[in-house]
Amino acid sequence: MNKIIFSGIQPTGNLHIGNYLGAIKNWVALQNSGEYECYFSIVDYHSLTGNMTPDERREQILRMASELIACGIDPKKSTLFVQSHVPEHTELAWVFTTVTPMAELERMTQYKDKSVSQAKNINVGLFSYPVLQTADILLYHGTHVPVGEDQVQHVELTRDIARWFNKRYGTYFPETKVILTETPRVKSLLDPASKMSKSKGAGHVIELADEPDVIAKKLKKAVTASEGGGESPGVENLLLLLKEFGDATTYQVFLTEENNGSIRYGDLKDAVGKAIITSLAPIRACRAELLAKPKEIEKIMEDGRKRASVVAGKTMEDVRKLIGVR
Repeated sequence: MNKIIFSGIQPTGNLHIGNYLGAIKNWVALQNSGEYECYFSIVDYHSLTGNMTPDERREQILRMASELIACGIDPKKSTLFVQSHVPEHTELAWVFTTVTPMAELERMTQYKDKSVSQAKNINVGLFSYPVLQTADILLYHGTHVPVGEDQVQHVELTRDIARWFNKRYGTYFPETKVILTETPRVKSLLDPASKMSKSKGAGHVIELADEPDVIAKKLKKAVTASEGGGESPGVENLLLLLKEFGDATTYQVFLTEENNGSIRYGDLKDAVGKAIITSLAPIRACRAELLAKPKEIEKIMEDGRKRASVVAGKTMEDVRKLIGVR
């Protein structure tokens, strides 16, 4: 059986280094491994559960496409497309809602978390989000999904929905497996007790598009002191970033200094800044070049739509027959 990967990302602002180290870098490695047929989607319908304006969404879709390509997602190796361009996603999601028990969705932790973070906009889409996510994956018969630990519950639900469908209508969908890789837990620069997130504010994150002087200024303000004494999560975070973006020798020098108490945090911040600026320079340049040619990005997305639609169309043709509407 072919090994097929599906993974999606919402167009909700510029990618930051937490996104890059936690997901995108791994996508590129899986794509280049030659072991998988990869589908990567900008899941714009999922973003409707938030509070973005239509104009913002249009802009963010183009920006996200340019950043994924700049990071190394190769449209010649992978199928890169926009979710809403392939209407079978929502058609299959409706079919799956009819086999999914309410109780299973009620226990999803992401729904509970989102209901708190956007208490004034608790919509049905937030509740049924995991069903559309399942349709995203199974529409392409995804056998594997690369995720962090916080998304494992959603892939487990994907397996469950596949079983419920197969039991009712005959075995058709695979039971998707998780590819759980060791991903760096990048923390906020200003609140290192929590993960890096754009929702906290611009000063908490380093975006892939940030100019060198912006990166340097953000790192100068990064928290290093620990409130209760002892090991500082802020310093641990900076050392992690140096390990991921810098060279092994420099990292080892600062790690040794931290362990023997001789470290100078200003020097550490400078070293982290230089490493990140150097690593992101080609990504930033490629992103700017792509954004200057929006028609080219649209052409790439259209090519991806065509490739995705061939598989999606065949899946829905089969499903319609299985459920008895054809």
